[in-house]
Amino acid sequence: MKVCPNCGAQLEDNAAFCVSCGAPMNGAQPQQPNQPQPQYQAQPQYYAPQPAYDPADHTAEFDPKDISDNKVFAMLPYIMSVIGIIIAALCAKESPYVQFHIRQAIKLTVTEMLLGIATAILVWTIIVPIVAAIALVVLEVISIICFFQVCGGKAKEPAIIKSLSFLK
Repeated sequence: MKVCPNCGAQLEDNAAFCVSCGAPMNGAQPQQPNQPQPQYQAQPQYYAPQPAYDPADHTAEFDPKDISDNKVFAMLPYIMSVIGIIIAALCAKESPYVQFHIRQAIKLTVTEMLLGIATAILVWTIIVPIVAAIALVVLEVISIICFFQVCGGKAKEPAIIKSLSFLK
């Protein structure tokens, strides 16, 4: 058995190169002198994805008991508009969860009213009533989405409405 003069590894007697470090034995030249020896690198660690933070989601701010006890009252503003807002405000005035949804429904209602006023003023144009009708359909879809979020016990600000700075 030979011993590598470079690293001290034990080699077969007929080995021309060290199997451990690649050094030549007995004056033999390496086949590729400029090529670095392959190095094993540590595999990257897998990190579990972190859930994204949603600044519009306020569910964690409310007591789960408050949410489960007052879900029906939180649904009313989205189903019945102004009348639902009044009923929810009278029946569950102590619930922060219901108050949150009342505020969100008021924002939706104010936006719908502003669209109605703009349409009434600019009714003589063709495009404004068409755009307003499409926007009202979008607001109704947002209201339905909010209703289903309440069914799931969530407290999220409605899409599009949260970006309107004059309703903050």
